[in-house]
This record gives sequence, structure tokens and C-alpha cells, in this order.
Amino acid sequence: MKNKMEIYHIDAFTKEPFCGNSAGVTFGDNLGDELKQKIAKEMNLAETAFLSKSGKADFRLQWFTPTVEVKLCGHATIASLHFLKEHSLLKNGQTITFDTRSGILKCKMEDDKYFMQIPIYSMQNYEGETKEIFSALGITEANLAENIPPVLLENTNLYICIKNLEELKNISPDFKDLVKISEQNKKISGFALFTLQTIEDSSFAHSRYFVPYWGVDEDPVTGSVNGPLLMVLKHLNLVTDEQMTNGLVFEQGDFMDRSGRVGVKFFPLENELYILGDAVTVIKGEMTF
Repeated sequence: MKNKMEIYHIDAFTKEPFCGNSAGVTFGDNLGDELKQKIAKEMNLAETAFLSKSGKADFRLQWFTPTVEVKLCGHATIASLHFLKEHSLLKNGQTITFDTRSGILKCKMEDDKYFMQIPIYSMQNYEGETKEIFSALGITEANLAENIPPVLLENTNLYICIKNLEELKNISPDFKDLVKISEQNKKISGFALFTLQTIEDSSFAHSRYFVPYWGVDEDPVTGSVNGPLLMVLKHLNLVTDEQMTNGLVFEQGDFMDRSGRVGVKFFPLENELYILGDAVTVIKGEMTF
């Protein structure tokens, strides 16, 4: 007898279908990791999220790309919160916890926005060799914002500030060369390029994220990159404590015709970092296997 499973296709960090970043979401009880990987490959989205029972939190949450399980995924978590809301398992004012490979994550829904806690990573100015990195990214020193050094996070993302929006838009990396760099230097797997010039006046920064080492040449809208970006900006003395606690909005995806907006907010008393955003269901389907 064939199995049938409900699965949603949800666009996160947007209110509009066909924008933001897409994720598959389903309930994963009674599914082994091998089958979850096959389902993620069949969905062929950046990530597919699986919600299942947990003895440590409200739900266990796993994220799979078409090729591998990952430790953290912002947009697929925002999509999962929307999925739970659509199943009447989450409502405004409610806090929920997820047991993940990155630990227990706190999430919530407030004023119809979905909030996800993001780990706070240690970081340092990157002082290693940049010639090969810049060459693979298709940039030179002339493209960089003045007096803002690259910053490397412990999660292996390298943040590089570009001088303006037009130059960020025109960047065209050599993805094979980026993969080689990540294979040779295990401390760098993702390249987050950002500028403080934005499309909308209400936004603070615009970013692009390249991570071909993990099978994604460019990700449309990345919560797990935009969240730590707030702490990078603090590290670089580009934001105030007041801006961090009030929250900022970051842009991504516009140059891929997948515009998304990620809110980021820091709660100093709890020392907690959150991303927040919207989500919209595009497909409600049934998978048979």
C-alpha cells in the first residue's frame, strides 16, 4: 500500500508569491533520514523542512537540501512557522521551541510576523589571503567599501562590504573557483557580500550570498546570513545599540527576481538574536510513495 504525505511549498520573507526564498515543509514523524533526503531531492528546493515529535522541545526540526542535511536554515524555519500556523498549531503571541542540530531554537509569532532565534557567532576581521577570493568573486579592492575589512564568522561565512548597490548587482563569481577555495580552506564555506546602499529607504543593507560548496551558487534570501549580519555591523561599529534593539530590515534576492525582506532584532537583556519575516503558501500538495 502506498504512503501519502501532505507537503507545502512556502515562500518565506515575503508576502507575495514567487518572491523571497522557497522551502518545502511537511510533518516528518515515521520518516527516516534517508527517506527525508529523497523527499528533499524530489522537491528540489533550496531546503525542505521536516517537523516531528521531540522530547526536548515542542517539535524536532530538520532541514535538508537536495543533497545533504544542514545544521541551520532561516527561511525554511520561517516557512515551518507559517506551516504550523496554517495547521492551527501556532498563533499570535505564542512562543514555540525547536530541537535542531544547532541546539534548541526559540521562535514565536507576534503581530502576524514570524520570529526565529539565530545563534550568535564569534567573529574576527579576516586577515588571510584575499587575492584568490576576490578573483573568484569577480571583485577587486576598488569594489570594496573604504576602511571596512572582511569579517569571518565561526560558522565559516565570510562577510565582505561592497561600496554600492550597482557594484553589488554586477558581481558575477566563478563558482567553481569558490568551491576550490572552500575545499582548500575549511574555515570559509560561504561568501556574504553586502552594501549599506539599499533599494528601499526603510532598509539598512542589501546582501547577496554565494555558497556553491554546499550546492547553492546563490541563495535568494538567507535568514541565517542576514541575522548574523546585524552582529557583523556592530563588530564594525556601523550600527548603534539602539538600532540593534529597535531592529533593522535587510534586503536580498532582488537581483534574482526573488525580492525578500528580513527583519533582524537583538534583545540585549536575554542576549538573543532574532530574524523575523512573513511567509506565503504557494502550493498545498500530496506526495505519494
